[in-house]
Amino acid sequence: MRQERFKMEREGLVTEGQQVEISERSAVTGQYTYLVEPSIAMSGIYRTGERIMARKGIIKKIEKTEKGFYLLVEMES
Repeated sequence: MRQERFKMEREGLVTEGQQVEISERSAVTGQYTYLVEPSIAMSGIYRTGERIMARKGIIKKIEKTEKGFYLLVEMES
């Protein structure tokens, strides 16, 4: 299993334990970003070797910080 963090701007859009869809956005530069759909949260930038291959995951934790909300999503490796 793999866990990744996604930044979410508004709270209350999802709940812990919820299954979510993950979509990939890529640039020609070999860098990738990911969205928890429908545009709920966004990942950081990943290089080709770090790509997230899973398209579904489970929200394990929602963290509230000074910079916003973060989802900890667990998915198949």
